[in-house]
Amino acid sequence: QVQLVESGGGLVQAGGSLSLSCTASGSSFSSRAMGWFRQAPGKEREFVASISRTSASTYYSDSVKGRFTISRNNAKNTVNLQMSSVEPEDTAVYYCAARDSGGARFGPQEYAYWGQGTQVTVSS
Repeated sequence: QVQLVESGGGLVQAGGSLSLSCTASGSSFSSRAMGWFRQAPGKEREFVASISRTSASTYYSDSVKGRFTISRNNAKNTVNLQMSSVEPEDTAVYYCAARDSGGARFGPQEYAYWGQGTQVTVSS
């Protein structure tokens, strides 16, 4: 079992930056790939970024590539999402997710554990 808690959400102006963090408790964090997803009102949950267990591989959606950076610290059981040059379209609830294996994936169905989410609102 893995418990995930996100933090760092809030209100930010367009063009600004925000850093999200996810802290994991439970077993085998360092063996799990991690991902960030988001869901805007009235829309389906969508992939944002993922990172393999060793950080060797990272993936981003086209909409955030070049603006967001995912990273992890296996010693601290944390995964972060650094958001830069944010846009109003980035407004959503952001979720941290963990897989049962080490390879990074895009689809939410690939992730077994989810946090409760943290709200990010970008004002124009």
